[in-house]
Amino acid sequence: MKILEEIQSTIVKGLSTIYNHDANAEDILISQTRKEFQGDYTVVVFPFVKILKSSPNDVGNKLGDHVVQSLESVDSFNVVKGFLNFSLTHEYWKNQLSDISSDDSFGIHPRNGKKVLVEFSSPNTNKPLHLGHIRNILLGWSCSQILDAAGYDVIKTQIINDRGIAVCKSMLAWQKFGNNETPESSDTKGDHFVGKYYVLFEQKFKVEYAEWQKTEKGQQVFSELKKGEQSEEDFFGKYKNTYFNDYSELGNEAKDMLLAWEAKDDAIRNLWMMMNSWVYDGFNETYKNIGVTFDKLYYESDTYLLGKKTVDEGLEREVFFRQDDGSVWIDLEDVGMDQKIVLRSDGTAVYMTQDIGTAMVRNSDFGVEKMVYVVGNEQDYHFKVLFEILKRLGEPYADELHHLSYGMIELPSGKMKSREGTVVDADEIMVEVINEARAGSVDRGEIAEMDKQAQEDVLRKIGLAALKFMIIKVQPKKGMTFDPKESVDMQGQTGPYVQYAYVRIQSVLRKFENKDYGSYDSYKELNEFELALLKEIVEYPRLVKDSAENYDPSSIANYCYNLGKMYHRFFHEVRILTAETEEAKAFRLQLSSAVANVLEKAMSLLGIEMPAKM
Repeated sequence: MKILEEIQSTIVKGLSTIYNHDANAEDILISQTRKEFQGDYTVVVFPFVKILKSSPNDVGNKLGDHVVQSLESVDSFNVVKGFLNFSLTHEYWKNQLSDISSDDSFGIHPRNGKKVLVEFSSPNTNKPLHLGHIRNILLGWSCSQILDAAGYDVIKTQIINDRGIAVCKSMLAWQKFGNNETPESSDTKGDHFVGKYYVLFEQKFKVEYAEWQKTEKGQQVFSELKKGEQSEEDFFGKYKNTYFNDYSELGNEAKDMLLAWEAKDDAIRNLWMMMNSWVYDGFNETYKNIGVTFDKLYYESDTYLLGKKTVDEGLEREVFFRQDDGSVWIDLEDVGMDQKIVLRSDGTAVYMTQDIGTAMVRNSDFGVEKMVYVVGNEQDYHFKVLFEILKRLGEPYADELHHLSYGMIELPSGKMKSREGTVVDADEIMVEVINEARAGSVDRGEIAEMDKQAQEDVLRKIGLAALKFMIIKVQPKKGMTFDPKESVDMQGQTGPYVQYAYVRIQSVLRKFENKDYGSYDSYKELNEFELALLKEIVEYPRLVKDSAENYDPSSIANYCYNLGKMYHRFFHEVRILTAETEEAKAFRLQLSSAVANVLEKAMSLLGIEMPAKM
């Protein structure tokens, strides 16, 4: 903001003129004045008190006088315990409204010439997208939009985890139990169809495991390995993965299938391509419904090969080392981590292998300065290891890697588990929030007068706004519970509440179709509600920049809520169409229009559309 730079530079001159002290503009800490104090912006003078050997009040008063005398836009100041509070003139705020209203790119920063790649969604092809994916997708999409508004060239991408043991489980289950059923023959969306067989594998495996526990071998293992008085239930609950790897017939078949896939067995590859195509059709439908697109898709089945090649090269450079069983590892104990496997003893890749290859091919494709990985916090350690490996491999972008870690999302009923089929599909949750919007909207408001198609479009916008806003407003690192009913509450901190502020403005402005609200040049004294709205609008560009730097779209969501809340209060407290003068009416109409424009822009960064009526 130009005025903040002017205040900073003026204080720098004041320090030099009054105290013969040299300072830089970045030394001047300035922020919005807290609501309990009078003023618009506050400068902290404490850092200079000791240096200048003067009291906070003395420093504040002298610098305050200097700024008021130097800048026409500054009306007055006050000093409260070392905080120098400035009030700007009403003329300044009027000019701000004029500038904002005439600037179509308000809040959009100039291109900075830097490229950033944002990876999000990145599903496995053995199950449909679910509620957890939705949080990932919404964080990734909104961060991409915010980074773009902050001036970056953004590449939106995902790595599709289309190979591995989990994918083989769904393939094996279909091969053994599917009887050539297809999504078409069963009238099932493709990703849901394949996910059904992933769950079926787990069900069959549980039966096999339960029967094995009763065998002589199972009891022998329990007797030899149990700790103290550990019960069979506790022991076998923890032994499940070892059983899968060492004894399970289904496990051996799945592992053999993975080896055959890596050996490019024609039959296995054909099965794999067929089932993955079903999943991709389903994914694309979900992405379309939620309103996201990608610039580039990467597939683990491609990138893991580059990862394996890089591991071989790293062995020669002694970045990695080989164990006696043939597996390849990296030792990170010198930086507080442990030894990490990068290639199994049978030569098959692990997730780390493909992530190494993916990072390298992306840099080759785009030459980005930054890469952002949107992945849940259960993978925090994985990304610490990945970033350290890439540094040791000498990758030029290694210092600009960021893991946008986020907490898990639950429903009021509790956690979800993919293998047990207890997840809530993304498609289902979108249908549910739209139905919640329908239940609360159809019979009242302007929507009741619309035709059926127009109603459905509005309900879609309201329902998706409810879903998106409820998830994005939570700071990413925090876990959260998503309640569909709560998300559509028109009186709560929700997307529909913000949308209603926008709709309320549109209802007022529709009376002026040519957008000629008249002149407000002679409108002199702004009231507290007008000033509050203007101050909030002016903060928007800075907020976009800060949100981009912190990879935190929740700040934009909460800004939208606060701005919407302030406008609702303004609407109730201040006369607009029946204002006391024509100049006051013109100003308030222009102010309302500016609020609507900022709300629409800010909500669009979150992937939320604004309806004209509700």
